[in-house]
Amino acid sequence: MRPTALFLLYRALSTVALPFVARTAVNGLRKGGVTVDRAHERLGHASAERPLGTLIWIHGASVGEAKSVLPLIKRIRDVAPDMQVLLTSSTATSAEAVGPQLPPGVLHQFSPLDGIGPLTRFLNHWRPDLCVLVESELWPNLLDICAQWDLSVALLNARLSDRSADGWKKFPTTASYLLRGITWAHCQDKRSRDHLRELGLTEAEKGTNLKSILGAPRVKPEELDAAHSTLGGRPVWVAASTHPGEEEQVLAAHNILLKSHPNLCLILVPRHPERANDILPIIHDANLSVAQRSTGQTLDAPVQVYLADTMGETDLWYALSPIVFLGGSFSDVGGHTPFEPAAAHTAILHGPNYANFAEAYAAFQMKDASVQITDGTMLAAEIDTLLTHPSRAAQLAANARPLAPTGTEALDAIAHRLFSLADGQAVGAHA
Repeated sequence: MRPTALFLLYRALSTVALPFVARTAVNGLRKGGVTVDRAHERLGHASAERPLGTLIWIHGASVGEAKSVLPLIKRIRDVAPDMQVLLTSSTATSAEAVGPQLPPGVLHQFSPLDGIGPLTRFLNHWRPDLCVLVESELWPNLLDICAQWDLSVALLNARLSDRSADGWKKFPTTASYLLRGITWAHCQDKRSRDHLRELGLTEAEKGTNLKSILGAPRVKPEELDAAHSTLGGRPVWVAASTHPGEEEQVLAAHNILLKSHPNLCLILVPRHPERANDILPIIHDANLSVAQRSTGQTLDAPVQVYLADTMGETDLWYALSPIVFLGGSFSDVGGHTPFEPAAAHTAILHGPNYANFAEAYAAFQMKDASVQITDGTMLAAEIDTLLTHPSRAAQLAANARPLAPTGTEALDAIAHRLFSLADGQAVGAHA
């Protein structure tokens, strides 16, 4: 199949832009505390040796995608300990979040940029037997070079919005060319499956959303006990995974709540901890006292807002609080997974924008397992109700818990499908 004019234009423009994109990517990682050698992984320069044996390359761009495949990676290693797994991601925060949780022997690298040079260096070094792209990472040069190298590509937890699908459908020939190497698509919802089938991927299937399959919560009892002790019995609620524009509404709600619950503490967990310096002035402007987790400050009274600007501690905050508001739902981000707080047995509130998890939230609402609110004022009113009537919060949490399955059977099915796709691939056959 011949490349289309549109793809050739993309390849030319991406080649011209690569030096500038590379500089930005490397500098971004360096600012995030990544060493020079590791930052240059974005250019395709590996910082680790390729292990012997069949190797599955799994790519999840950011924190959510990378974390969602951790239970699958663990299952792969449990079922087939000789199967090698390389996980790549694009951001410093994702590496910090997943690095300590990787099973022994599983490698992490930063993903190569979508340029011919970085991709060629990466593939020459790692020689993967299968490329697995998580959610919506469909980069044109990557898809094309994998097809040229006869390297099978699988989509995992694939998500394709109506808007993205409409964009692909405007250029059907280019879409067919780029998607020609995809041999299987595991989709997180029916909408994505239907869109991919319309684009010609007959192997697209609806499966279990990986973000609903959770490992055991990573909460150390001594840490939870210490947090409870520091709170000293004060009521608490959590606003998790907030984005720009949402903190203002959350803090406005907290100010309203303090009138009737003067000892109330808000634990504010931004989706991107590096935004802490932007959030602190917003808290000060709201005339609220604040303590910052990353600087070693604690939850002691009279702190009204605790800025939890660290990675990997969300499970602790969910375990500590009976109520959580999930961010990304007041903005156009599309919402965040409700399964983690459901597993932690906490009442879930969210805004109206949750396109990324439309089916999940529909199930939660059908089971009276979450409450949708429209703005900060309604958020304050609902939290006041849950604080005043804790039995209602407990009921919401109890209704949500069964919706967060462990999913061992689903993981086994996905793992064995990936094994079959990786078996005998040309790129890794000589490893």
